[in-house]
Amino acid sequence: MRTINPMFGRRYSAIELRDIAVSVLVLSVAFTIALRRWNELGLLSLFALSAMIVCTSFVMHELAHKYVAQRYGAWAEYRMFPTGLIIALVLSMSGFLFAAPGAVYISGHINREMNGRISAAGPAVNIIIGGAAAMFAYVTTGMLSSVLWIMAMINAFFAVFNLIPIKPFDGSKICRWNIPVYGAMMAAAVCLLLTAWFR
Repeated sequence: MRTINPMFGRRYSAIELRDIAVSVLVLSVAFTIALRRWNELGLLSLFALSAMIVCTSFVMHELAHKYVAQRYGAWAEYRMFPTGLIIALVLSMSGFLFAAPGAVYISGHINREMNGRISAAGPAVNIIIGGAAAMFAYVTTGMLSSVLWIMAMINAFFAVFNLIPIKPFDGSKICRWNIPVYGAMMAAAVCLLLTAWFR
């Protein structure tokens, strides 16, 4: 059985909605644990911040893959990786977060160019969100500025990580399709990451 999300007009199965919800919850908890070492926010505030970061980086990244694939007429659904989520929780206790929570599975008649564009959609969304967060961070102060810089850094890191040009990362598929596009995206992601890191 499938439902329609009125906000995006896209199809979601009950399994996909469950997997997205579980992934968001687990990653938000992992981010909360990891950030607690470096932040004096209360637990609930830190969890809210973590959930916002997860939704603007991970969720938007995966949905971008899904929507572009659907535009090409392909079946596309997110599936969580339980092992990856458990690893994220365990590593977060050391203050380090590495997550492979899941991926969008795609089926249909997809050629190399389509696959490249689908793969580029995720990191592109992270670069756009991270860039927007950095721009607003420059013109704000206090807690809001700090939150925006964190959002910019996480999105930039997520983009750079996914642009690694080896399988199964998005970067390998983008390279197979268009090297100049790959180079431009990686350069933008790295510049954003360095800007957020050395602000």
